[in-house]
Amino acid sequence: MTQALDVRDVHASRGPHQVLRGVTIDVAPGEICALMGTSGAGKTTMLRAIAALGPFDSGSIVVDGFALTPGHVPPESKLRVLRRSVGMVFQQHSLFEHLSVIENVTLALVHALGWTRERAETEASALLTTLGVAHRAAAFPRQLSGGEAPRVTIARALAPDPTLLLLDEPTSALDPARRTSLGEVLRALAAEGHALLISTHDVDFAEAFADRVAVLAKGVVVEEGSPRDILSDSTHADVRALLRSPSAEPPE
Repeated sequence: MTQALDVRDVHASRGPHQVLRGVTIDVAPGEICALMGTSGAGKTTMLRAIAALGPFDSGSIVVDGFALTPGHVPPESKLRVLRRSVGMVFQQHSLFEHLSVIENVTLALVHALGWTRERAETEASALLTTLGVAHRAAAFPRQLSGGEAPRVTIARALAPDPTLLLLDEPTSALDPARRTSLGEVLRALAAEGHALLISTHDVDFAEAFADRVAVLAKGVVVEEGSPRDILSDSTHADVRALLRSPSAEPPE
């Protein structure tokens, strides 16, 4: 099966600090992979490199057949194919506060893909309905609840119909009921054929909804496998530290 994401031996530095030291990971269509690790492990740096929002020093990243190369991030004019293939949901929802929900979701469709506003609003309304927030289409981000904002952000990321969806700590501000609800939404997206890579330290969420877990520590993947095998039976020191970590952590 062709991989939606293929990352090989990626290294990345931020100033003098080497954050990623040779990360290799892949995600298939229809799969949810949880990229786990304690704060500072490099999860967010890896996601940003995959989305061409941050540079990497060496290695290779291929998203749905589109290859990124080491060095400076390419200009947006050369990333149009990638922007159709990957959507990213940030830890802080990053919705435009001056735009309504429907305007946030249609923005890229109209201005990046050249859709008519009518076509974009039809697609956005369908996504908001699927995610259970259609009734908030006219609301502004500040008016959304803690459970509604992530769903709107996912709708915006899904609007161009990407092959790969990246989510950075999506459960960090959610209570258990909302975490379960979000997990069910993500499982439905995977069932439709989307590949999902989720940066998280939320062990319970990964055990319940991920197909596979990859644990990052000191910039490398130290363990990879099924959630049950990795999160229940591992004796690796960094995995045990992850299991002891608090339920919330700051962005990397």
